[in-house]
Amino acid sequence: MATHTSGSILPPIVAQFIEATNAGDLFRLLEAFAADSIVNDQLQQWRGLAELSEWAERDVIGQQLSLRTTHCLPHYGHFVVAAHADGNFDKRGLPDPLEVLLYFTLSEDKIVQLIILRDRSGTSSFDASFRSSG
Repeated sequence: MATHTSGSILPPIVAQFIEATNAGDLFRLLEAFAADSIVNDQLQQWRGLAELSEWAERDVIGQQLSLRTTHCLPHYGHFVVAAHADGNFDKRGLPDPLEVLLYFTLSEDKIVQLIILRDRSGTSSFDASFRSSG
């Protein structure tokens, strides 16, 4: 079932990724990705399930990452998800809440690309895009 955010409804596979992340469920998280998926997180890239598994074990499950989605914007076949991120990682110098944007590319009900970036602008401009597109 798709998860609702204040901006839109998350596609089911994106909802699965978010739910698995929040539950610390490595198997279900990896199940959301295609075999040759690419993830770029913190300006580092991982490709394929073996590398994604290392990334997820260390940076997602290992740091007990949690994501609270605030918006989902469908954009030309892609999905941009705004979320507040928390977990057991070094937060020195980071804002509270830490706002991130997750850029999902989907194919055949799998995530084929995920780019995760800190939203340094804050969500105000992102929120405005929802108001103008709705």
